[in-house]
Amino acid sequence: MTYNLSLPLDAQNARARLELLIKRGSICELTEKKPRRSISQNAYLHVALGYLAAQTGNTLDWVKREYYKKHCNPDLFVGEKEDKLLGRVRYIKSSAELTTEEMSLSIDRFRNWAVLEAGIYIPTPEEEDQVVAMQIEVERHKEWIY
Repeated sequence: MTYNLSLPLDAQNARARLELLIKRGSICELTEKKPRRSISQNAYLHVALGYLAAQTGNTLDWVKREYYKKHCNPDLFVGEKEDKLLGRVRYIKSSAELTTEEMSLSIDRFRNWAVLEAGIYIPTPEEEDQVVAMQIEVERHKEWIY
């Protein structure tokens, strides 16, 4: 069950539920739910990544993993953990784990990198006509980038 602990009634219900589970000696999981990014952010990012893929001749997967996650946003996406067999390993986190603010930051970093390092301008979400043009370009190249 999900509770919004900023609401007094939900906080009270969460305490009551936890007390009941403690009394029963239950096994339970307590996790914090972070605000999810918006669907529009996700859609915009997908178009921006696809556009850079079309412009560079790379796949969407390559652009997302290598440029967007590893190169532009390693602090948000690259984690390390201890593996029983391999020892200390690096892994790539999912963008679904980001908050709206973290997603905005990651997109801004990617856009800045694209123009400064790759020489490719990626319009902001507010530049609607240009975003539509990006979508058309991605659609035109979809058989090569997906």
